[in-house]
Amino acid sequence: MGPRSARDCNRIDPMHCLLPRTGRPIVIIGAGGVVRDAHLPAYRIAGFHVHGICDLDPSRAGALAARYGIRQVYRNSADAFRHAPEDAVFDVATPPDAILPVLEEAPGGAVVLIQKPMGRNLEEARAIRDLCRRKRLTAAINFQLRFAPAMVEARRLIGQGAIGDVHDMEVRVNVFMPWHLWPFLESLERMEIPLHSIHYLDLIRAFLGEPGAVWARTTRHPGVPRLASARSHIILDYGEMLRAAVMTNHGHVFGPRHQESYVKWEGTRGAIKARLGLLMDYPEGVPDEFEYCTLEDGRPPEWKAVEIAGSWYPHAFIGSMSSLMRFAEGSEAGLPTGIEDAYRTMELVEAAYRSNDTGGTPIVHD
Repeated sequence: MGPRSARDCNRIDPMHCLLPRTGRPIVIIGAGGVVRDAHLPAYRIAGFHVHGICDLDPSRAGALAARYGIRQVYRNSADAFRHAPEDAVFDVATPPDAILPVLEEAPGGAVVLIQKPMGRNLEEARAIRDLCRRKRLTAAINFQLRFAPAMVEARRLIGQGAIGDVHDMEVRVNVFMPWHLWPFLESLERMEIPLHSIHYLDLIRAFLGEPGAVWARTTRHPGVPRLASARSHIILDYGEMLRAAVMTNHGHVFGPRHQESYVKWEGTRGAIKARLGLLMDYPEGVPDEFEYCTLEDGRPPEWKAVEIAGSWYPHAFIGSMSSLMRFAEGSEAGLPTGIEDAYRTMELVEAAYRSNDTGGTPIVHD
């Protein structure tokens, strides 16, 4: 299978979109909703070969195998690792508490894409990182938002200097999320930041680098009282001239009129705003939108719309898997969401929780 052009891959950045020179069979461990709705549709679009699949619920794995023409349904993850093709890429799509025990079964030197987050907390992330080092795994975390077509287009424009020097990056999500679709979330001690806002923290790191500090507050919502949290405010410290912030509220039950879901960049010569339509009316979603504005002498600001082919789900999942495959075969020099970089995102999540637990500065009343 030869490399494809950026146009063939829905305008994903050629650095991460070019498909591997040689196809590797994919073995998926886990057959939950994200595999059904994103992994398998993305791999079908890209022409990747999915050789096998397994799940704790064999009927669920069997149903997806029948739907997508997957040849092999393994009994469990150990069976999958033991009998997979020699050059397989293992796509570990399990809840965070299952990642470490599953990776313990992986053969040394395996190529593995791991669903985010990298464990439930920094302690588990460190154990996952150390295990990958010890077993010499070529491993990446599936922080696929980096590869969403709109994010790649924003990176291209910023890289060309279209909006000047970026001094502001903001993520705002005000939607209604049907959390009941994922019952396992109710058992987690930490929810919103490591399961959702982690995407935005990783994205901000990808664009702006490492922040010096973080202020965060994550709260529960009366509409989903069994979840540890469903709303967050996070501010990242990049110094006096660069603002970066994340605001999420997943309990907006008041209809679509005031729902929002966007990433915005402002620079010295322009701005970009990308709507993430997937999160609005989830799981149906609404169309993405991408606009940018450049300042020109003597002219009022004018926003221009750009048609972006593809969306976060499923197209971004092409980029994360393709990047890992190309790195494993040596046709790509770096691994953007490799274990070492992903661990930095987990450190940021942990710092956000320390900020949350410490609380704000008390107000002194005279």
